[in-house]
Amino acid sequence: MGFFRDLFQREQRTDRRIADESPEPQEPSTRNLSKNIDYILYALKRTEDLKVRILKKGDAALLYFEPLVDQEKVQASIFTPIEIGKVDSIHEIPNAKETRNLEEAVNSLLRGHAIYIEDDNRRISQFNVTSVFNRNVDEPANEKVVRGAHDGFVENIMVNINLVRKRIEHRDLKVKFYRVGKKTNTNLAILYMEGIADPEVILKMEERIKSIDADKVQSPGYIEEFIEDSAWSPFPQMLNTERPDRVVANLMEGRVALFTEGSPTSLIAPSTFFMFYQAPDDYNTRWYTGTFIRLIRLASFLIAIGLPALYIAIVSFHFEVIPDDLIAPIKSSINEIAYPPVFEALVMVVIIELIRESGIRLPSPVGQTIGIVGGLVIGDAVVRAGLVSNVMVIVIALTAISSFVVPSNELSTTLRLLTFPLIGLSATLGFVGLIFGFLFIAVHLTKLESFGVPYFAPIAPLRLTDLKDTFVRLPIFMLKTRPKDAHPLNDKAIEDSRKWKKNEQQSKKP
Repeated sequence: MGFFRDLFQREQRTDRRIADESPEPQEPSTRNLSKNIDYILYALKRTEDLKVRILKKGDAALLYFEPLVDQEKVQASIFTPIEIGKVDSIHEIPNAKETRNLEEAVNSLLRGHAIYIEDDNRRISQFNVTSVFNRNVDEPANEKVVRGAHDGFVENIMVNINLVRKRIEHRDLKVKFYRVGKKTNTNLAILYMEGIADPEVILKMEERIKSIDADKVQSPGYIEEFIEDSAWSPFPQMLNTERPDRVVANLMEGRVALFTEGSPTSLIAPSTFFMFYQAPDDYNTRWYTGTFIRLIRLASFLIAIGLPALYIAIVSFHFEVIPDDLIAPIKSSINEIAYPPVFEALVMVVIIELIRESGIRLPSPVGQTIGIVGGLVIGDAVVRAGLVSNVMVIVIALTAISSFVVPSNELSTTLRLLTFPLIGLSATLGFVGLIFGFLFIAVHLTKLESFGVPYFAPIAPLRLTDLKDTFVRLPIFMLKTRPKDAHPLNDKAIEDSRKWKKNEQQSKKP
């Protein structure tokens, strides 16, 4: 017992010190142009897409990666100022960044910069002439809204930060950049509101990012598995979104957003279970409409993971709970099937997943056709063949629809996965197995944390004041305090914004 106690305490102990970033390797440049170029070529394995332009009759050279740079930028930023007589030397161009470290010059080349070197001069000038290809800032296909903004993040991290800063024009918005992946050297940024976000959460985020020791880090999905609290939990502990308005709303609650170069997805932490059931439409419509839709989403959670298991438990063990008027049609439907209900459920769930995956992989028009026609044809065929009952088709179809109601695709996948163990428990133990399965999920959600924040807040621990934006969504002017699960430094979010109502009432009094 002592060993396990020590192990548990060792895992729970938080190191408050941030590991120092490894300094950039130093290789001083020389006054010999040939030696400097030879070092760079050797460091870059003499790759053939590295362009070396000899200038000044062999006394200078301009180096850049031809696929990474924009030739028009090279001409406008480097050669045009000299041609029009603004400067006498490339070293004097105002936007040039200087260094005397050859390793820094190599890293600049890999980022799409051009470097200029002269003979008998140790200075190396660096120019940002990176070629940028951006797609339009369109609404994310998997996070559409009826009312509200219709723009979304793209694969350029600077464009994404621009979309956030346009919505938060305040000096407290802070951005920190990091490089992760020893080979990919991926640019990463975290955003938070200084004075609102909890410094302890920021510290944990920085520690975990700096501890990533991998050759390849390409997307937020990689980073999420490196830094989330429990990698073995089926529930996502970081909210991913491609919507700027959703990121801004969470930043203003005191959370931290994470962006990576080359991906339109942002990760938000700390996250709670109920955040995955909140959508921008909840706040763009009247509060009672938003509450109604949210209650439907939360009810879909129970339907998505428990309806097939409940049906199997009833028809296999507890037939007496079926109303008398339904016994005859259900019994006649089941009697024609040669297989047990658990086999029916598994067959239908697998078919639904196959149709869903094929619809995603095929082009959009064909994928939609396959989803509709395939579901109708296969559903009718398996019933006529006597493999699945009519009632089971209805149950699985309702389960699939309920799993798609979740605004988060990642949590939707989790719900579909949880269906299988609950089906197995209900087929083995009936209602007892189903209750045990739900109890296990509830205990897991209660114990789970996201960057030290309880995942099932504000239910566990119970905070009555935060329930105003959980199961229901009260009017905006009543959401005066920020949710406590994010541990914001400043709880106050809204002052008394309806004083005019009191003033009007008082003015009407005789």
